[in-house]
This record gives sequence, C-alpha cells and structure tokens, in this order.
Amino acid sequence: MEPRRTAVLISGTGTNLQALIDATSVGIHPARIVLVISNRPGVAGLERAARAGIPTRVIPSRQFESRDAFDAALDQALREAAVDLVCLAGFMRVLTRAFVERWRDRMLNIHPSLLPAFRGLETHARVLEAGLPVTGCTVHFVRPEIDEGPVIVQGVAPVLPGDTVETLGARVLEIEHRCYPRALELVASGRTRVVEERVVVADEHPFERLLLHPSLQGTPR
Repeated sequence: MEPRRTAVLISGTGTNLQALIDATSVGIHPARIVLVISNRPGVAGLERAARAGIPTRVIPSRQFESRDAFDAALDQALREAAVDLVCLAGFMRVLTRAFVERWRDRMLNIHPSLLPAFRGLETHARVLEAGLPVTGCTVHFVRPEIDEGPVIVQGVAPVLPGDTVETLGARVLEIEHRCYPRALELVASGRTRVVEERVVVADEHPFERLLLHPSLQGTPR
C-alpha cells in the first residue's frame, strides 16, 4: 500500500511536527508528510519542514475576512496536494464545522490533557490547581466541537511534587512526541475505524494505544 499522503498544520515551533517527521522518515511507515501549512509566517516549524525537504505553504489567517474564507483556502491547498490525512500540531485556529466535516475521520489533533478532562487552554495550570497525581495527552479525531472526538491514543505522565506549569508542560510534551507518531501510524495503516464515536483498532494489543512516561517506574509501557 502506498503511504498515506499527510499534511501537518502548524502555528508555531513545530515540536510535534518534528516528532512526526522523524517517525515517518525512518523505515517503512504507512504515512508520508507531503505538505506543512502554517497560518503564521516565519515560525520555526516551517524551518523544520524545509530542513526535511517537505514542501511548505503559508496561508496567513489574518488576511482573510472570515473563518469560512480562510478554511476554503486551506481546503483548496490540501486538495491540490492530494492529501489523504491531516494532522493538527499546535495549529491555533478553530476550524469551521463545514471544514471539519469534509475531513471527518481523516483529521487528527493532539491535546495536552487526558480528554475529556481539561478541554481548552491552560491545561497544565488547571491540572496543578486540581492537585492530580497524573495528567497526559490525547490524540483524537477532530470534531466541530473544540477538543472533542474519538480518542486514538493517550499518553500518561506523572505530576511531581514542586512541578510548575513549565516543568509539567515539558514532561507532557515528551509523551506527546511518542503518542502522535503512534496515532498517525495506526490511522495511516488502515487499522482504525470509528464505531459509534469510538475508535476500534484491528488486532489491537495491550498498551498499543496507551503510552506511559518513562518516569512511571514499575508500570507497563
């Protein structure tokens, strides 16, 4: 099977983009990144893509009068590149319902919490305020509602004594960089399907969709 043509949408530094680039450029992978699009010019993620030889596009969201107009331009760029799958990686735009439905079950997003807990922004601060022992990240199929959609992969990281928003965020980011490539591999391989808004994986084995941070000693991973 030919690798699924994948686009990654970014707005900033692109560390999750780099994790996807690293994963898809080694060995036989069911996905190939063919385009990186940023809604902001001059961000570091574009440089990451250029170093990897991946074509880039900048579609400045501020130049469009409406969300519909921006999403139409974005959709056209994806279709011109014959994209099969879309990964949102730090893409700081709320997409319209029409756009999301056009890419239903073909568009992935990563969120820095164990959804459905802590949807929205400032997740690490809210986790610390709640006094939780663990947090993590979620890769899910995108739905029109923010941070909604069938869960593909989740990663768990500990909340340690003395953690700050910065230290906790860095630890969660480590597990994000493992979870997103795993989720893309599962989807691009054709092993996933959505049944009643739940992801079913063919021939799933234990802990394939649950990854644990290495600091969680004495637990399966």
